[in-house]
Amino acid sequence: MLATEWTPGSVLLVMIEFFFLFLAIWIFIAVFSDIFRRRDLSGGAKAGWIILIFLVPFLGALIYLIARPKMTEQDKEDLERMQQAQARLEGYSAADEIAKLAKLRDDGQISAEEYEDMKRKAMLQI
Repeated sequence: MLATEWTPGSVLLVMIEFFFLFLAIWIFIAVFSDIFRRRDLSGGAKAGWIILIFLVPFLGALIYLIARPKMTEQDKEDLERMQQAQARLEGYSAADEIAKLAKLRDDGQISAEEYEDMKRKAMLQI
């Protein structure tokens, strides 16, 4: 039977190893979920990315993160939905927004066309 002696240095080393293992698992889960949720990739492209990540895990994940577009149309749609949900949670009122826009129009700070455009956007956020 081997006796293992735990020193402060070995405990720290195990904690650091656990941290990096947890970090690697977290990165792979994030990359896999991003690959599968994207609608702009075909099934073959998704399979190719998954195979690459399985063959060369860290290099494949790094290549994917570099090659991925900064913001896709799907990301923009998700961001807009989140902003609308946040506005609803904060007590957004389209009537109050339209009243503010009408005051700006009456004061001459925005044109009638800008007023109609902003009014339409305010009504869509309900």
